[in-house]
Amino acid sequence: MAVSARDVKALRDATGAGMMDAKKALTAADGDMEAARQILREQGLAKADARTGRENDQGAIAIATNGASAAVVQLKCETDFSAKNERFTSLVQALAESVLDAGAGAVDRHSDEIEDLKLVLKENIQVGVAERLEAADGNILDSYLHRQDGRGVNAVVVEGSGVGAESLHQVALHIAFAKPQFLSAEEIPAGEVERERAALLEITKAEGKPAQAWDKIVDGRMRGWYAERVLLEQGLHGEKTTVRNSIDGGSIVRFVQVTIGD
Repeated sequence: MAVSARDVKALRDATGAGMMDAKKALTAADGDMEAARQILREQGLAKADARTGRENDQGAIAIATNGASAAVVQLKCETDFSAKNERFTSLVQALAESVLDAGAGAVDRHSDEIEDLKLVLKENIQVGVAERLEAADGNILDSYLHRQDGRGVNAVVVEGSGVGAESLHQVALHIAFAKPQFLSAEEIPAGEVERERAALLEITKAEGKPAQAWDKIVDGRMRGWYAERVLLEQGLHGEKTTVRNSIDGGSIVRFVQVTIGD
């Protein structure tokens, strides 16, 4: 049957399909818009399968909070152009709200929307991180989302016990830009610590330092090594006062950081 240019345009706007693809789908569906959308969707998913292995280190991140709970979701794609798309950023926020409401498995509620977005943007789009945190009784959460060109690119959620709200927020800001790998030194695998200490000892020996000073020199260099990786050992915002000593005598229970492009 003949299809109108108006219907073809409406289908293209809804799906992102090319003009000829939209016209063929409408013709095959006898003008039924929903059936034509399904035809295009099936065609697009077949193509999407071929894109699954393509690198997708771009995307956007969203945070959703309700006081005692927070959710962080990362939606991955291939290009920053697609990640800035309003439909893409709206979807990642919807994913975060769903995870806040019902846990990480709630992203499955949006599988059709994700598949449709693959069709429109023609990229390998997948959920990356999807995590929900709930503060223990008496603890508090803080979060920070750094945005770039309208999309979240660096998200932090941190839980504190006995820490003031402003102090915890400063820690969240610090984590965002210092990017620690561990909360405490105890979390670093023992083998990794031993290898680093051995390497620093060899460097110290090669520098011709006196043998009686080796242990002290290596200890000092290990403190610097820890400060690069461990949140509590880092100077808050690069200052001399460490995070450990800036949290009102309380403790940091845990933190989650998710970034784009790292």
